[in-house]
Amino acid sequence: MSKTGFVFPGQGSQRTGMLGALALQHRSIRDTFAEASEILSMDLWNIVSENRNEILDQTHITQPALLTASVAIWRLWLAQGYSAPDILAGHSLGEYSALTCSGVLSFQDAVLLVHRRGQYMQEAVSYGAGGMAAILGLDDNKIAEVCAQVAQGAVVSPANFNSIGQTVIAGEKAAVERAMQACRDAGAKRALALNVSVPSHCALMKPAAEKLTHDLNNVQFNPPSIPVVQNVDGRIASGSEEIKQNLLQQLYLPVQWVKSVRTMWELGNGIVIECGPGKVLGGLIKRIEPQIQTFSTEDPESLAEAMQATA
Repeated sequence: MSKTGFVFPGQGSQRTGMLGALALQHRSIRDTFAEASEILSMDLWNIVSENRNEILDQTHITQPALLTASVAIWRLWLAQGYSAPDILAGHSLGEYSALTCSGVLSFQDAVLLVHRRGQYMQEAVSYGAGGMAAILGLDDNKIAEVCAQVAQGAVVSPANFNSIGQTVIAGEKAAVERAMQACRDAGAKRALALNVSVPSHCALMKPAAEKLTHDLNNVQFNPPSIPVVQNVDGRIASGSEEIKQNLLQQLYLPVQWVKSVRTMWELGNGIVIECGPGKVLGGLIKRIEPQIQTFSTEDPESLAEAMQATA
């Protein structure tokens, strides 16, 4: 029988009203949000439900909201009597969700960490000074080469190796714009600017990593109860110190999502369930390893389908 993996989404998967239908059927969803709200001293469920002034898209709010949503579904999955998966992975922020569900981090520590992580990331770059763009249909090595050629002393580099033929770049805004045009000239099918407030996973995030070091050093890291594939190298970390260092490097090094998915596949995980809102990761996985069966969990119907697939 094929093994099962869980993956946890990152920024971009949030939406107003997420998990609303699940919460109507399962009190535990609201209970998990209430727990996070108490930790942060803010009504996180109200923010998710109403999203006044688009506050949910502010990175220091997005990150704890998504982590809480993923953990709420994880808890529901186990409470319904279904088995824990064989392996976990998360995309960027989602790695914190994976480490929480694996028991490496407590829920309280994780909520506070990602809230501060978002603050540090926003503080690292002035609003509007950075940018990110998706490059479609161009070889990864060529993208890296183009970024180096047009940098002109500024920061621009690959940030997310998301799937075959889809790579995201990040850096200073003007340098990202130069790289977008150069990638088009080099044969990219498309180069699309992304609507983000922070240029993640590039050298501009090193100040954020320096600040986060203090927080991570004051948090207890436990041995994982389930192996977690980490972003920086697409491998399973061997110990707490390595996990911690990978979390720091993850801020300014690219997300190796293609390698992460291939690691899961090579270890026999033929079913992968996206534990959290949206279906973004399922789509990427299908383009990396089409033989993997993917399921989502964002509403009662999709969750029931995922549960049936693993029963």
